[in-house]
Amino acid sequence: MAMSMGGSGSRMSEMNVTPMIDILLVLLIIFMVIVPVAPKGLKALVPQPPKTQAPQPERTVVVQVFNHSGALPTYKINDVDVAHTELLSKLTEIFANRAERVMFVKGDDHVDFTYIAEVIDIGRAANVDRIGLMTPRIQAGQ
Repeated sequence: MAMSMGGSGSRMSEMNVTPMIDILLVLLIIFMVIVPVAPKGLKALVPQPPKTQAPQPERTVVVQVFNHSGALPTYKINDVDVAHTELLSKLTEIFANRAERVMFVKGDDHVDFTYIAEVIDIGRAANVDRIGLMTPRIQAGQ
């Protein structure tokens, strides 16, 4: 291997980087010492929820209409049996303090639609804004 010495009488100038590396190492050590001392964030107090929480009312209201052969249908609001005469008062009570007034009506397979329409009318009388109909899920293989 041959080394180039700069030829006949010409000087090759190279920058001496040793002092720059020394300064870099000193700055690196200074920053490594300062960083753990610097505060990591603000200490803020976050409001905590109350220890005793009131039970949250169910948001979804489903009125179910069940058909009984030869007899009048029975009604349920969220799995609670309700008589036909009490349906309007119960729905009015449920939706009295709600901002979101949504109700779903689910009918039995063989119930006459007039009973479903009657529940929809009762829901409108109870000031329900949106009424949806729930249908059975259709399986892919059928």
